[in-house]
Amino acid sequence: MNDASRKVRNVYFVLELFVWLPTSLIVGINTLFLLDGGLSNVEAFAANAFYTIGLVVFELPTGIVADTWGRRTSFLLGAAIQLVGNLLYVAMWYFHAPFFGWAIASVLLGLGYTFFSGALEAWLVDSLKHTKYEGELDPIFAKGQIITGAAMLAGTVAGAFIAQLTSFGVPYLVRAGLQLLSFVVAFVIMKEVAFTRSKTRLSTQIKQLGHAAWKYGLTNRPVRWTLLAAPFVMGTGIYGFYAAQPYLLQLFGDKQAIGIAGIAATVIAGTQIAGGFAVPFIRRRFRRRTHILIASAVLTVVSLALIGLIQNFYVVVGLLIVWALATAASTPVRQAYLNSLIPSEQRATVLSFDSMVSSCGGVAFQPVLGWVADTVGYAMSYLASAAIAFVSLPFLIAARRENVREDFFTDEADSTRGASPTP
Repeated sequence: MNDASRKVRNVYFVLELFVWLPTSLIVGINTLFLLDGGLSNVEAFAANAFYTIGLVVFELPTGIVADTWGRRTSFLLGAAIQLVGNLLYVAMWYFHAPFFGWAIASVLLGLGYTFFSGALEAWLVDSLKHTKYEGELDPIFAKGQIITGAAMLAGTVAGAFIAQLTSFGVPYLVRAGLQLLSFVVAFVIMKEVAFTRSKTRLSTQIKQLGHAAWKYGLTNRPVRWTLLAAPFVMGTGIYGFYAAQPYLLQLFGDKQAIGIAGIAATVIAGTQIAGGFAVPFIRRRFRRRTHILIASAVLTVVSLALIGLIQNFYVVVGLLIVWALATAASTPVRQAYLNSLIPSEQRATVLSFDSMVSSCGGVAFQPVLGWVADTVGYAMSYLASAAIAFVSLPFLIAARRENVREDFFTDEADSTRGASPTP
């Protein structure tokens, strides 16, 4: 890796840190924060669903912003909107606002995140190509995940215990300060070295990019199967993560032990680090990227089912670790797989489209699973989550059957050079 590519990579790592450190302060207590703000279980998960509605509605338009006005512009808009949405969340909690206020704040937070998703990843890949980087992306995404995990590990522990020592609102105020700092850092160090603003009329650009999202997304067969699997894994994953907070408190037997609720987020953070370190080892054990995605989905289904069946605090913590580790180890592989199948000009748009499709699972499944938890308990809601996650497997198997060159790791790809992505 040359010096210019190394600089791009390091800037990406710093920006990843400033995306996830503020977020990590609240992810371990978010469900408890919503319940403390006066919402029921159904309303709390419905508020989370409105966040994902924001992702679904705005993912593609903000991807177009990144592809037309620049990845840096998109990132800065995301940082600013997330700050406003976070402060509005604190206001909703403080005044015990009615549900529609929470819904508006959640959609705004979702809008802010959509400016991040796709834009930063597209900036990295295009900037690396501009600086003549010819290596694979899996190791860079894996190292980025290690940094993300370290940030989340520190933030989730800090956020849970800040809430226990003060109140649920204080971690959100600390988050606001970090969000402001992330805006300043990105403004200073993020440079557009590979992006050229198009002079085409905006309406024409929107039409072209919308067509590109369709062409290189759903009509690109290996991408299509990977995208269609995502709602069933990601939708239940979002629910399973946030439901673990009150579920662990219930199993622990002390609903005032807020620090225990942070265990779920801490587990996720720790496995992000372990998963990043595991990628080189996993690459040597598997020939194909889709094999890793299928194995991860199987472990997800089994773990969710056992979390519902074995209602023991320590066993459930162990199963959360297995589930999170499987997801963490497969994420950089999935990122590299999709990026290798998408042209540079449409990368941010298609990646945003991927995030939008994934978020549809959260919109559809969170309120339903929240209702199951309210009606028959958290354990049954995890069993329902396992059944939903199982639906992802046929799509991932279909992606494997496409047998595209990009599915194979480098040494295997050399022997399948004749294959190409199906249009």
